[in-house]
Amino acid sequence: MQTRREMLGKSAAVAAMLGSLGLLPTAAHAAYAQAAFDAKTMAELMKALGAGAPTESKDVTIQGPDIAENGAVVPVGCSTALPGVKRMLLLVEKNPSLMVAMFDVTDAIDASFNTRVKMGQSSNVFAVAMMADGKVLFAQKEVKVTLGGCGG
Repeated sequence: MQTRREMLGKSAAVAAMLGSLGLLPTAAHAAYAQAAFDAKTMAELMKALGAGAPTESKDVTIQGPDIAENGAVVPVGCSTALPGVKRMLLLVEKNPSLMVAMFDVTDAIDASFNTRVKMGQSSNVFAVAMMADGKVLFAQKEVKVTLGGCGG
């Protein structure tokens, strides 16, 4: 029976061999559009993503509280039942970074997402649906924050 020390020694030898052959993965990084996350306005964001001007639509819905007691964890969600959605975005107008989430959508999944965002102050929150035909549709909701999450 092998001891734990012997097993770790053999594992290290195997890892070194795989590393020398270039078979170990390098650091993984999430792919995202840096310019999109750096955008400060809706127009800058749409330009960075190569999209046109957004139009308000009743087919896109946004869920969230009217009043968030703690801005550090505000539950929000976005959804649409429209066919041909390629990307969903969640935006917080008065945050340092306008875009707080971007979800790529395929035909295999429903365009319905929930997450928690950080909000430093009361602001409009937008759910944006980018369609395959180039249309950009959005819905908005005002969320009032009583205790700031971004240092407030």
